[in-house]
Amino acid sequence: MRRPTGQRFLITILAGIMILCLSGLSSAKTIKVGAAINMTGPASTWGQYHAKGQQDYFRYVNEVKGGVAGNRIEMTLVDTAYKVPEAVSAVRKFAVQEKVDMIATWGAGEGLAAKPIIQTYKIPTINYSTSWEILEPPVDYMYLPFGSYKMDCYAILDYIRAIHKGKEKPKVGLLTFNNAYGRSIHKPSLEYANKINIDIVAVEEFPPKTVDLTTELLRLQKKGTQYIVMQMLPSAIITTFKSADRIRYNPIFFGTWTSTDPDFFKLGKGIIKDRLLMQFPGGLPTDRTPGMKIMTDLWTRYKTVSKFDASYWEGVVVGMIMERAFIRAHEKYGDINRETINSALESFKNEDFGGLVPSVTYTKTDHGASFKARIVKVQENGNYVPLTKFFIPGKEKIQLFK
Repeated sequence: MRRPTGQRFLITILAGIMILCLSGLSSAKTIKVGAAINMTGPASTWGQYHAKGQQDYFRYVNEVKGGVAGNRIEMTLVDTAYKVPEAVSAVRKFAVQEKVDMIATWGAGEGLAAKPIIQTYKIPTINYSTSWEILEPPVDYMYLPFGSYKMDCYAILDYIRAIHKGKEKPKVGLLTFNNAYGRSIHKPSLEYANKINIDIVAVEEFPPKTVDLTTELLRLQKKGTQYIVMQMLPSAIITTFKSADRIRYNPIFFGTWTSTDPDFFKLGKGIIKDRLLMQFPGGLPTDRTPGMKIMTDLWTRYKTVSKFDASYWEGVVVGMIMERAFIRAHEKYGDINRETINSALESFKNEDFGGLVPSVTYTKTDHGASFKARIVKVQENGNYVPLTKFFIPGKEKIQLFK
């Protein structure tokens, strides 16, 4: 029995719609991101909130934005426990077994050790630690989310030069971990200090698990150190302040942008005393930027944090940069994979992230993102107060807020 012509036509149309829908579903893919992050090692709250920030942002992209052109982002998180071998193992697994499209690595030493694997398998990777050594040639596939620790060194020393009183050179000491992360500020600080007439009078190193820094601070005090620049994670800064109080030593303390996390303010109650200044290259609630509105939406929606936090902030920033790379890869090439993502990243030119981080530019030879800094005061209540405008250290004159 033949169906009426109209019915046959309707069936044909419905079948065509079903084929188109199925075709659309099959073209959507899962964008796989591997994250090798310190979740349980020393000062792991930094890593924990990095992971939470990145996870929350990807969740936001999937739930609120419908993914990237319909493609959902899936993040596989591996705990490295702040151990280089664990990070290398995780990256190898991401490359060979998980076949991820992009990777986030964490510490300076971990990123440097994983770099050969990343370059062998050609997987674009953002390293959370902004160690400048990460971008030593060959730079391929390794990226930073914002300016390296060279920028921190230059910005802090520019600020010291600007506020120092008297005719004698400012006397500065470096107090750092004795690993790749800590030592990342040694060479640029020494070189730049000599250039702008600052005296680095001492460099003190210590293991991350050290629980008393009295000896190191006594040596700095004996050298007449007026300013101490620290490259350590937040719990060690609390140890530094306790040890300084013990010997009644009151220099001006500076830290890089890694100086605070949620535990810092819990452990530092009555200890921080608003005596920490640091370089921070990101947006703050007082800036009232569109990017900060997204941050507020995230912590309101997911309740991972209840207010601004620097470690959570970086997790969101890394997630944002990755998402933008996926978007650009889809726009330019119609596909999101390792090679198209990498090509998309290298085409970034002043990519705007709503003021949450300075505009990002990458080229084939420069994966440093940006080089804009500012100095802020860290208050014991968890607020960050800008002391300068954003500036390019070493190139622009620093402008202090009164």
